[in-house]
Amino acid sequence: MDTLLRYLPEIALASALAWGSGLRLYATLFALGLAGWLGWIALPPHLAVLAHPLVLSASGFMAVVEFGADKLPWLDSLWDMVHTFIRIPAGAALAAAVFGDGAAALAAAILGGTLAAGTHLAKAGGRAVINTSPEPFSNWSASFAEDAVVLGGLWLAVAKPLAFLIVLLAVIALALTLIAWVKPRMRSPQR
Repeated sequence: MDTLLRYLPEIALASALAWGSGLRLYATLFALGLAGWLGWIALPPHLAVLAHPLVLSASGFMAVVEFGADKLPWLDSLWDMVHTFIRIPAGAALAAAVFGDGAAALAAAILGGTLAAGTHLAKAGGRAVINTSPEPFSNWSASFAEDAVVLGGLWLAVAKPLAFLIVLLAVIALALTLIAWVKPRMRSPQR
């Protein structure tokens, strides 16, 4: 238990990076890199490269592209489809990088990839439903909410690691409960 508490900030950061990658990969990279570059947080050694001006420029550019793509329903669905192959391994890699090398990094990669996958698939599935709406406001609202949640989650993970992990576990438990509730109701109609 002491070991778990000792590594609580790293566990929270790895979880936040994996989770954030599933929603907004480039905003996650840019926000963390910018916070490190401004000296607001000390980045783990294997993530210090995120604060390099070249990486900040690339992640910032892609965050702007993603921000725009996410506001257009047809482009948003295409963007999410393509990023299924980008967000999940990125979430695994970022979670592992918090711990550097060794068994902890591999465990973080496995769990981080799973968390990124679950978050990405929930986001993409939810947005696919929202994108069927003919008006743009529900899509824009969901998109802006995702932007805010990612930034707020990263802040919470750094400022209050235990609070972030409690919220994350509560969201996961709620999602699993909803899946268990919805699944039996999705049976095909009897003929």
